Amino acid sequence: TITGNFANTIHGLHANHLTDQVIQRSKRMILDTLGVGLLGTNTEVCHKVKQYSKIYSSDISSTIWGHMDFRLPPLYAAFVNGVAVHSMDFDDTWHPATHPSGAVLPALIALSEATPQKKKISGLDLLLAFNVGIEVQGRLLRFSSEARNIPKRFHPPTVVGTMGSAAACAKLLALDRQKCENALAIAASYAGAPLANAATQTKPLHVGNAAKHGLEAACLASQGLQGNKQILDMESGIGAFYTDYSPQTLPTLQSYPWLLDQQDVAIKRFPAHLGTHWVADAASLVRRKLVDCNDNLLPLDKIEKVILKVPEVKYVNRPSPASEHEARHSFQFVACSALLDGSMSVESFTSENIHRPALQELLNKTQLEHPPDNTPSFESLYCEVSITLQDGNTISDRCNTFYGHWRKPLKKEDLEKKFQSNASSILPAEATESIIETVYNLEKVEDCSVL
Repeated sequence: TITGNFANTIHGLHANHLTDQVIQRSKRMILDTLGVGLLGTNTEVCHKVKQYSKIYSSDISSTIWGHMDFRLPPLYAAFVNGVAVHSMDFDDTWHPATHPSGAVLPALIALSEATPQKKKISGLDLLLAFNVGIEVQGRLLRFSSEARNIPKRFHPPTVVGTMGSAAACAKLLALDRQKCENALAIAASYAGAPLANAATQTKPLHVGNAAKHGLEAACLASQGLQGNKQILDMESGIGAFYTDYSPQTLPTLQSYPWLLDQQDVAIKRFPAHLGTHWVADAASLVRRKLVDCNDNLLPLDKIEKVILKVPEVKYVNRPSPASEHEARHSFQFVACSALLDGSMSVESFTSENIHRPALQELLNKTQLEHPPDNTPSFESLYCEVSITLQDGNTISDRCNTFYGHWRKPLKKEDLEKKFQSNASSILPAEATESIIETVYNLEKVEDCSVL
């Protein structure tokens, strides 16, 4: 591959490859760069960045979630906590496609915790800033018809999430209109990451970077750093990410219609790509028709083949996932796991479960089909699971809307169970209950750094 070729070259070059002319010319370049760099320390833009960067050498710090004895500068706390949010692909998903909360909340909590005590940030302040960050993401996504489908080129949180984080942090910092404009412009220059890193350990960095970069953009704007005032208007601005970008003005502030009012988000029941949740529910329905109530075991030896009718989403077509990250992005893995176990959970993605012989046997019998009416959109896709038995009989079922989708949201008690199950692995029970109570009463909290 080209990448492999580059890697080989990078690894293989040694000092003895250098020629005299290369050495002489590069010395000139180094000397020149040092000179212009030293001169540049007197410029206004460098002064603003230096002023901002004092945060790194100050006592200001924010907590890494779940680790009260581990604190970092706000930027890096936002990064680490953002990575944590997306580390298992367990965070919320919206339509058009993005993970909206993970890019915003870590930045806001890190920022609120680092604010001087005389400037307490209330729970209502946090709620407002959070919703500003979510709203900006939703509006940007609706400026493109392309965005309505599951993405092919870049991971949306790295674009709209970065912008949303910047907007939210600008709101929490109470920046004026001009500085809010600059925050968006600065954030746009941090935006974007290729989708090729999906199903790898790098993908969670996308959300961490979105949180970090948005916070950094807002802080730089607060120092007066400027960017293009038409960043949302231009094809060479955010339009660079969409071939059909068509920005529109937002509604007037009087009775502002929040997009979150119009459409809920999807809350996942298990940690995997959202598209696999249709597959899991359809496979579970088929299993109920197959399994004998007495032994509750799938009759694996009677199954000849498994057909999954899903939209064509290349990065979720993984017939032989070898890692937890690949398994989380595999229609085939989730279908076979749900058929074997009846449901999906955090434990489904352990190495032991991924590599068990029964699952591998079933994966070998599984194939995908892409019906032309099954469009790759979280709003309209469906999944049909069909099993052909060795006696010729076929058993199938279909999921049009999984439980947890915005059309079929999780019940309050199930959302709380998910939170308790996730948080209890890190925090004591009293802390998890306290967080639930605090979040439910957030608009009444005087200092949201208690979170």
